[in-house]
Amino acid sequence: MISISFPTVAAVAKDAAPLEAEGVLKKRAARIVRVLAKTYPDAECALRHRNPFELLIATILAAQCTDDKVNEVTAVLFERYPSPAALARAKPATVEQLVHATGFFRQKAKSIQATSRDLVEHFGGEVPGTLEELVTLRGVARKTANVVLGNCFGVPGLAIDTHMKRVNGRLGLTANADPVKIERDLSALIPRKHWTDYTHRVIRHGRVCCDAKRPDCEACPLAAACPWPEGAGADSPKRKLS
Repeated sequence: MISISFPTVAAVAKDAAPLEAEGVLKKRAARIVRVLAKTYPDAECALRHRNPFELLIATILAAQCTDDKVNEVTAVLFERYPSPAALARAKPATVEQLVHATGFFRQKAKSIQATSRDLVEHFGGEVPGTLEELVTLRGVARKTANVVLGNCFGVPGLAIDTHMKRVNGRLGLTANADPVKIERDLSALIPRKHWTDYTHRVIRHGRVCCDAKRPDCEACPLAAACPWPEGAGADSPKRKLS
C-alpha cells in the first residue's frame, strides 16, 4: 500500500463545518461510523458487476452520471464486449454510441478502451489487485481504484465521490476540497477495516438524507453529531447517537 502522509489543511471546502481538536474529532468520527452502520447495514456498491473488469469500466462511466443509468448502459455494453480484449478491439464509434447516455461519451469511450488495452498489454487481460498497479491504467485514478479494490479484492478503500465530499465536509470530518486530501483526512479518523463499508454508507446517506440542495436535517440520524449550520447540532435534544 502507498504510504499516506497527513498534511495541514489547505484548500477548504465551502460546504465544510469547522474542525475541532483531534481527540474530540476521532471520538465523534467513531460514533458516526457506528450510527451509519446501524442505519444502513446493507449499503453496498450500486454499480452492477460480475467481475473486477465490469466494475472497473462501470466506475469510469459513472463519472457525472447516475448509477442507474450506468447499469442500463453496461447491461448492453458487457453483453457485446464481455472482456478487456473484446472491448479493446471494438470500433470506437460503436462504443461511443453504446455509452452515449452516460454523458461525455467520446471521452468515456476513449478511456474505457484505453483501459482495456492496458489490461491486455500489461496485465494479461486481468484487472490487477493493487492500488499502485490500478492507477497506471489510463482512465483510472484513486477513486476508481479504491472502488475496485474494496468491492472485488477485499482491500479496504475510501472512494471520494461527490457524496463523500459533501457529507464528510458537513460532518466536519474534513475541511478539504481536494479528493486526495479528503481521503487522507478520513483515513486518519476511520479505522481501515471500515473504509469500504463507510464509503457505501456515506453515499447512501448522501442520496437519501443529506441532499446537496435540500438536506433533511430533521430526519437525519446523525443530526446530534452534525456541526453543519443547518444541522441540529451537538446540543440537539431531539436525537441522541446510539
